[in-house]
Amino acid sequence: MEKENELSKLILDAAFEAHKLYGPGLLESIYTEALYILLLQKGLKVSKEQALPVYLGEIKLGVGYRMDLVVEDSVIVEVKSVEAIHEIHVAQVLTYLKVSNIKLGLIINFNSILLKDGIRRVTNRLYPISN
Repeated sequence: MEKENELSKLILDAAFEAHKLYGPGLLESIYTEALYILLLQKGLKVSKEQALPVYLGEIKLGVGYRMDLVVEDSVIVEVKSVEAIHEIHVAQVLTYLKVSNIKLGLIINFNSILLKDGIRRVTNRLYPISN
């Protein structure tokens, strides 16, 4: 989990930079794009809107979800611009973690006056789903 913790620091540094530039109140798509570019500028491998296929045994059910950002194939970043982070957002990221076999997710709600109040760390403590 050391790698994921180091990455989360870099991700959060970039998120604070984006929030400082734009503040709260914009669309998620703007924050996602800004965070994507800032992370690329840090030299990180970042996938945007990465498809998350879901399987039933050997059968691919299709692309059920798209993860906002995946950093270094190790951290899922779910970008929000909502009034508050709710348990359904946490459940969504937990599902992404289980299906993708990634250990760490960050929910970043840019619609917060203080960004530190809009960050939620989610870890996959359950056994991952095997394909």
